[in-house]
Amino acid sequence: MGSERGTSEALLKHRTRKHWQPGAGGLCLHTIMPYEGRRKRMHIAISAVGTMLTDDGGETWKFQNKDVPADFQPAKYPVYGQCVHKLASHPSRPNVIYQQNHCGVYRSDDGGENWVDIRNNLPSRFGFPIAVDSNDPKRVYVAPLEGDFSRIPPDGHFAVWASDSAGKEWDRMDTGIPKESYFTILREGMVTDTEDPCGVYFGTTTGQLFIGRQHGQEWERITDGLPPIFSLSVSSR
Repeated sequence: MGSERGTSEALLKHRTRKHWQPGAGGLCLHTIMPYEGRRKRMHIAISAVGTMLTDDGGETWKFQNKDVPADFQPAKYPVYGQCVHKLASHPSRPNVIYQQNHCGVYRSDDGGENWVDIRNNLPSRFGFPIAVDSNDPKRVYVAPLEGDFSRIPPDGHFAVWASDSAGKEWDRMDTGIPKESYFTILREGMVTDTEDPCGVYFGTTTGQLFIGRQHGQEWERITDGLPPIFSLSVSSR
C-alpha cells in the first residue's frame, strides 16, 4: 500500500475535491475494503461522494458509481455525489461487491465497474448496514428503514432481510424480534461471524443487541441496556 501521506493527499487533492458535499451525516469516509490477493487494490466509500477505487496503493483514485442514482442531485446519475452507506464483499469472490446506498441496494459483479439494482422485493430501498455470510458469498443481509427522514423500520417492526441469491430475492428474518420494534441501526451496526452456519448480530441506537442464530433464522436479545451501539465486531476462536 502507498504511504499514509501519499494516500491521504491523493484524496484531499483529488481534482474534484472542492465539489464534494457532506450530506446529512458529514463528509465521512466510512468503508475501507482491501482486495483479497492484490495488495495495492482497495475500495473506499465516502458519504456523500460515492465509491472509489485505487489499483496503486492509494496514489490515484477513480470513481465507481455507474448506474447508482443520487435522487437528491439535479443530475440523477452523476459521476460522483452518491451517498453510499456501506460496502461489503466476500474474500472468495472479491469482484462481487454489495452496496447499501441512500437510494437503493446494489451489486457489482465486476469489481465496481458496473452496478445493478437488487432491491427487488425489499420493503424499502433505504438502510445503512449490509453484510455477507462468512460461508456463502451469495448470501447477503440488509436492515431496511423507512427512509431518510423516518429512520425507523417499515410498519414499526424491525427485521433483517436475507438473500440466498445475491439479491435476486429476499426473505424477511424476524422470528424472536418484538412485534413493535422501532429500532434504528447504523452502518456498522450489523455483522456476521465465521461459524457454520453463520451467526448474524445487530445493535441499535437504543442499546439493544441481538444475535440471529442459524443464518438469522431465530433471533435472541443478548442485552437491552447498552448505550447507543455505533459499531459491532466479532472475533473467531
